[in-house]
Amino acid sequence: MALRWSRVTPQLALAPAVLITVVAFVGSIVWTIVLSFTRSRRLPDYEIDWSNPLRQYIRLFADAGWEISLRNLIVLAIGSALAIVLGFILAAMIERERRGEDVFRTVFLYPLAASLIVTGVAWRWIFNPQLGLENFLHGIGLTGVSFNWLNDGQTAMYAIILASVWQSSGFYMALMLAGLKGINQEIWSAARIDGVSLWRVYLEVIIPMMKFTFLTCAILLSLGVIKAYDIIVAMTNGGPGQSTWLPAYFTIKAMTEKGNLGYASAAASMMLVVTLAIFLPLVALTAWQQHAARKGGHA
Repeated sequence: MALRWSRVTPQLALAPAVLITVVAFVGSIVWTIVLSFTRSRRLPDYEIDWSNPLRQYIRLFADAGWEISLRNLIVLAIGSALAIVLGFILAAMIERERRGEDVFRTVFLYPLAASLIVTGVAWRWIFNPQLGLENFLHGIGLTGVSFNWLNDGQTAMYAIILASVWQSSGFYMALMLAGLKGINQEIWSAARIDGVSLWRVYLEVIIPMMKFTFLTCAILLSLGVIKAYDIIVAMTNGGPGQSTWLPAYFTIKAMTEKGNLGYASAAASMMLVVTLAIFLPLVALTAWQQHAARKGGHA
């Protein structure tokens, strides 16, 4: 009897968390998808529009703002991938030079302590021509330099990418550093004995061995990019014009300013589709790689 109770106790302890997850997470997803097929405006209308259930989705993909949001999402994803590259470079430098490791690790991780709102406000000041970097450079005589990126629709997304990379590079550095510390030191000794150059060791040995770490970073990066909202509000509030709109910003704007809950729900449902389209292949690839590694280890 005591043995049976010990088996049931963990399930009972987890039951509240599972219930909250089902109701708050899964339930909210289902509720949003249902509303996307209705004519809901400011208040939810649970009667599905059977005459044209895809009405909201048709409107969504005909909206130029949504097209801009998707295009900016791709630009942000590609640009933010630099955070993983920079994180690996920083981790490799710290791993090679052990002196002062704790100090450098703290310095590079410090931006992560600031929220994306704080990061966005700080970088908005940096790009402010009257207060920031441009004003400083003009003050020392470099009057031909311009950093007024946030007021130009062609460069505003690049400013947001720069701020995002600055804020997140330390996080990916910590993950990469953990992966580097898990590599057997005998590999470095064998490489030195064989006279293999350092960059070849990293490209041909270390990086392939850290594929799970890179996949984990890619998954976390993709989730952060898709839900990016607060840094947009802090730096540009979507401007100039619609040049820095992203799906999350578009969705919240459709709900708060347009007061169209059904339309916003359609945009949120498409964000879920984009998330699954990116997230599931990465998870499947990670699981396949782990299965292949276990199978090779048993062999």
